[in-house]
Amino acid sequence: MKRTSLLLLFFATAILTLIAAPPARIVSLAPSLTQSLYFLEAQEKIVGRTSYCIESESERRDIVASAVTVNVERVVALRPDLVVVAGTLISPENIATLRRFGIQVEIFDIPRSFDEICEQFLRLGALIGKEEKAKRIVDESRRRVSAVSAQMNWQTAPSMFFQIGTNPIFTVVPNTFMNDYITFLGGRNIAQRLRTGAIGREFVVAQNPDYIFIVTMGMVSDEEKNVWRRHSRLRAVRNDRVFIIDAEIACQPTPVTFAETMEVLGELVLR
Repeated sequence: MKRTSLLLLFFATAILTLIAAPPARIVSLAPSLTQSLYFLEAQEKIVGRTSYCIESESERRDIVASAVTVNVERVVALRPDLVVVAGTLISPENIATLRRFGIQVEIFDIPRSFDEICEQFLRLGALIGKEEKAKRIVDESRRRVSAVSAQMNWQTAPSMFFQIGTNPIFTVVPNTFMNDYITFLGGRNIAQRLRTGAIGREFVVAQNPDYIFIVTMGMVSDEEKNVWRRHSRLRAVRNDRVFIIDAEIACQPTPVTFAETMEVLGELVLR
């Protein structure tokens, strides 16, 4: 009886260990999640990615998705323990299919704030057994962001315009994590009363922002900067405050890239 009890205890412990074991094979269906896995030093676990996941290009992970579609058969063939996906890239039907194959699928909504970015990063860390590292990264990123904010000492909040697209022009609106760049800089978003980001150039001219930030769009960024410079009555133009920001960090919702972007922005506005 004693031996039987010991055997049962052994097998129960083994089963619980297997259940609790971090995933060994991960498919990432979002560039920001892939980048987060690298920050967590879990890149060796990545077996599949999207065509936009730059961080894993050099290591030639299998491409199983574009920006809008997922090849479910290829995902299943890779035998992942975990699939992480952002927003609505994958349909409920495809999620159900993956789960029928015993694959864990975790969905991360598009974060609406820096706080949500940090919360999601901690959740990802917990999923892959990197809780402590995730917490250290979040704490350090929060410190860096706070350090930039502490340098802002405006008498009047400067008005800011973030351009993230053209033809039509798109801007950053409230309840998005990129709006937090403006908030933490102590600025005022000229689109603070808008619900959607599509605007006309005349809207920007009428608002006359103190700062214009253009998120990189290849050669279009330089062209856009030159277009704005022709509007010589804009305060941002008169004071040489039209800047180009790298989309590779500004548009990636991770704690590290958010902090990096804040530091770049801080240097620009205080120069």
